[in-house]
Amino acid sequence: MPNLQPTTAAQKRALIAGSVGNFIEWYEFAVYGFLATIIARNFFRLEGEAELTGIILTYASFAIAFFFRPLGAIFFGRMGDRIGRKPALIFVLIMMTLVTTAIGFVPTYASIGVAAPLIITGLRILQGLFAGGEYGGAVSLMTEFAPRAKRGRYGAWQSFTVALGLLAGAGVVALLSAMLNEEAMHSWGWRIPFFLALPLGGAALWLRYSMEETPSFIQQQKAQQANRPALAAASLAATLKIILLAISRVMVWSAAGYTYLVIMPTYLQSSLHTGFNQALLIAVISNLGFAATIIPAGILSDRIGRRNVMVLAACLLLMLAFPLLKILQAESSTLLIKALVVLVAGGIVGLLAGPGPAMLSEMFPTRVRYTGLGLAYSLSNAIFSGCAGLIITGLIKQTGNLDIPAWYVMVTAAVSIPALLTLNKTDHLRSLDEPMA
Repeated sequence: MPNLQPTTAAQKRALIAGSVGNFIEWYEFAVYGFLATIIARNFFRLEGEAELTGIILTYASFAIAFFFRPLGAIFFGRMGDRIGRKPALIFVLIMMTLVTTAIGFVPTYASIGVAAPLIITGLRILQGLFAGGEYGGAVSLMTEFAPRAKRGRYGAWQSFTVALGLLAGAGVVALLSAMLNEEAMHSWGWRIPFFLALPLGGAALWLRYSMEETPSFIQQQKAQQANRPALAAASLAATLKIILLAISRVMVWSAAGYTYLVIMPTYLQSSLHTGFNQALLIAVISNLGFAATIIPAGILSDRIGRRNVMVLAACLLLMLAFPLLKILQAESSTLLIKALVVLVAGGIVGLLAGPGPAMLSEMFPTRVRYTGLGLAYSLSNAIFSGCAGLIITGLIKQTGNLDIPAWYVMVTAAVSIPALLTLNKTDHLRSLDEPMA
């Protein structure tokens, strides 16, 4: 069967359309993470309980959304693998935008009592479902349109727009915090970032309507029309095995990414008593470091392989997590020193995020790529990202040990390194139609 070659214009449209949904998704997740202390006060601050308890409940609501992401990955992944990447990605974008905007309208605990945290949690669950359908489709779209020698570069744009979303979320929250006094920020200012999701989603929807279906999906649909049941039955066990391996490979990416890029502001405030604005500034700097290394890491992985780049990054996290945290904890550390520490930490996470999407895409055949890589990524994020704030904050409360964030990163790195070493050195040179775990 002839190989369908997309035009350069179609490749660029796919790159933009695939990236923009991730930007909105991670903008919202960043906003929720950076506003955790305010959300805790407005929705989860129970009478007679300590402030840290409210933060833990906020992160519990944060975490539960991640556990619904795998369900979304399965449902929308099957949709994308059966009827196409484009319709599935359009649907999840519309629903994610509407649900995110709705969070801004929810009355506080003081207004409607226990219904308030229940509504917030319900909306977070819906976000988890729709977000679960976003990643697998976006990465499939971008890597299936990419030239063989540039899959790392194309896939890295997915992670780069994650960084942009995190930076945008931190930037909006920091700007509002600077413009509004504390009372206004806690009363109504926190709602503005959620309202902004509506115009952002509208722009993203227009871009996705203009994109084409991927050549790989069209070719695969034609090839498997006659034997779809046999292929599905034969591939189930193999796909599950690859998903487990994929989770092992990306767990340190999930854990370190949320520890350094999202959870750190709350950790600095609640455990190290850093001011709100200073903690947000540090978060912005860590995300700048993250953004700065993603594209170069993706390009480098196209040249020397995903394995070399990702193993190096995981080893650096294993060796540096503890020393970096100790510098943050030191009373003698100035704001500049703390900024440099989180800049380095964010940059190392970027070394994983650059090659990561292409690495996952190369593990799965076209007929199950949307579902497989989306489910692997969602499960890893549910366990090691969504629970990061809950685990770290809960363990600190129980043990009083402020080193928990470092240990969390180090343990996941110790598991991911052997899994990453099983990558073939030439995976980046193969066709996507010849996947190997």
